[in-house]
Amino acid sequence: MFRILRISLLLYVLLIVAMTTWSARARNTEWNNPLWVVVYPINGDGSETTRTYIETLSEDQFRPIETVMAEQAKAWGVSLEKPVDIRFAPAVESVPPSPPNSSNPLKIAYWSLSLRLWAWRNDTFDGPHDVRLFTIYYDPEEHSRLAHSLGLQKGFLGVVNAYGDAAYAGRNNVVLAHEMLHTLGASDKYDPRTNQARYPDGFAEPNRTSLYPQEHAELMAGRIPINENESKMPSKLAETVVGRMTAREIGWIE
Repeated sequence: MFRILRISLLLYVLLIVAMTTWSARARNTEWNNPLWVVVYPINGDGSETTRTYIETLSEDQFRPIETVMAEQAKAWGVSLEKPVDIRFAPAVESVPPSPPNSSNPLKIAYWSLSLRLWAWRNDTFDGPHDVRLFTIYYDPEEHSRLAHSLGLQKGFLGVVNAYGDAAYAGRNNVVLAHEMLHTLGASDKYDPRTNQARYPDGFAEPNRTSLYPQEHAELMAGRIPINENESKMPSKLAETVVGRMTAREIGWIE
C-alpha cells in the first residue's frame, strides 16, 4: 500500500510539473521577449586551478552566445533584436545529482525531480531567469574527457561539463548553446552510434552541390562534417548555425 501511495504521489507531482513546463515552454518559445539565461559556475574537481579560472569569468565570456543567437534568429525571420540575454551567477558550492545508470522510467523521473530540487536549493542568482545552465568546470590537465552534458525541458535547466581553461572558452560556449536549445525543445541532430552529423538535418548546408567538407556545424549536431566518416568539433560558436528543423523546434519558424 505504501508503495502504491508513493508512486501515485510521484505521478501527481509529475503531472503538475508537466503542466507548468508546458505553459513555460509556450512562453519561452514565443520570442516576444528576450530569453533570460543564467550561467552558474561550479568547481567540479575542487582544484585550485579550476577555482582560479572560475574567478576570471564574467558575462563577457558568454557574449558570443548572445551574438550568434541574434544572428541566427534574424536569419530565420525573428524580429526580436536580442533573443537571448546571458547573465552570470555567483559560484555554486555543490554538484548536481548524477543521472541514473538505469533506464527505469520511475528512477529517471525521481532523478529529474531531485535535480530540479537541487537547482532550486542552489540558485545563487538574485534575479529573473528562464533557463539555468549549471556549468561544471574541470582542469583539462587532469581530465582529458568529460561526461556528457544535458539539457532538460522539464525545469528549463542544463548541466554542462566544461573545461576550466581560457583556451576552451569557445568550445564551452558551443556546448552551453547546444544544451540551452535542448531546454527549448531542440533535438540532437547526430547519430549516437557514430557521433557523426545526421543528414540532412544535422548539416549546416545540406543542399550544397559539393557536400563535403562543410564549413560550419549545425548547432544541434555539434560536428563539422569533413567527409562521410569524419568530422570535427567547432572551436567557437561562430562556426555553427541553427538549421531549419532546429529553428522549427524552438519556435523561430512554423
